[in-house]
Amino acid sequence: MGIFSGNRKKDELVLVFDIGSSSVGGAFFVAQKSGVPKVIKTFSEPIVMKESVDASKFMSSALKSLETVAKNAFDVKLGAPSKIFCILGSPWHISQTRVINFEKNTPFVFTSKFADDLIQKEINLFKADYLLKYKSTEEKVRLIELQIIKTMLNGYETPQPLGQKVTELEMAVFLSLSEEQVLKKIEDTININFNIKNIKFCSFLLSSFVAVRDAYINQENFLLIDISGEMTDIAMAKKNTLRESVSFPLGFNFIVRGVATALGSSFDEAKSFIALLKDGHATVEMAKKIDPIINKLQMEWLVKFQESLANLSNDISIPSTIFMVVERDLADFFRHTIEIEQFNQYTLTESKFKVILLGTEVFHDKVIVEKNVNYDLSCVIDAIYINSFLSTSSKR
Repeated sequence: MGIFSGNRKKDELVLVFDIGSSSVGGAFFVAQKSGVPKVIKTFSEPIVMKESVDASKFMSSALKSLETVAKNAFDVKLGAPSKIFCILGSPWHISQTRVINFEKNTPFVFTSKFADDLIQKEINLFKADYLLKYKSTEEKVRLIELQIIKTMLNGYETPQPLGQKVTELEMAVFLSLSEEQVLKKIEDTININFNIKNIKFCSFLLSSFVAVRDAYINQENFLLIDISGEMTDIAMAKKNTLRESVSFPLGFNFIVRGVATALGSSFDEAKSFIALLKDGHATVEMAKKIDPIINKLQMEWLVKFQESLANLSNDISIPSTIFMVVERDLADFFRHTIEIEQFNQYTLTESKFKVILLGTEVFHDKVIVEKNVNYDLSCVIDAIYINSFLSTSSKR
């Protein structure tokens, strides 16, 4: 089971590409038997921001940024990586945790074939739901991720379920799908410089969940929020299981576009205005002009955030601890926005939201980043996740 296989007996050089909605990152890291990856080089290229988001132009811009990152990775001449991974953020995939329940009056043996049959049914249902909701039936999709997050036999979590006799089964399975044409374009772009046939795709949603879960082993229940350029993703973990996730198409570019439109300025000028205001360096006149604009945009984002939490809950209480991935420049803005949110904090949670920004201090003992290497948070999270599963698979 799972997307990784193989038997790693020594440290190996791995290349990971991280494709989000605002930039494309890349990193060479050494996957170490110790379980702690060593990042030795990182790369980053922004995805050019447009006045409006057009799907085909957005894809084209992302591929152009990926091509630049891949060429830069090739040009450093660190050698051929043994494996290449591609971690996809929104909107390049759709993910879902599906819970499988099975019960019989008489005991049955939990076998690999039995589990595979149940999971395959869920995969087929997931694909059908995807095609019905997002695309025509002519679109091809590829399963990029399959992870069994938790297996419970007769009500008890069981790390080694095979061969056991049970009457009641519950499996939480995390699945991710992406369009075949999108994946093929990504593969072709990477292979301009790196001729590796089997590029392994994963979702940033699962990689960030695993990294946070392992860094905060005493925090079983939490929200994970990833605010990227064009998207905001919210995932809910309960009892160390990724239960639900939801996205809405407003990220930090929404704020920049809004300021630029209201002031009739360029995106770069809007970013400068926002930075000056954030740092307390804006003139009184500038602050008076920008504050109402920012407040209006803040409320628009907050409404979508509230709606998403309501859709996420399904009568389940929402955790009050939030781990957030966001660009440092707007981290305080979004943390403040979430903390001033009142309705859901007092109706769906037990206490006020506590927002923890993910950064270097959180993962300092989970990864080694060599000196003079730019600390790319997304790539660091990806390296931790990949190294973890490579280490696990090598023990099988």
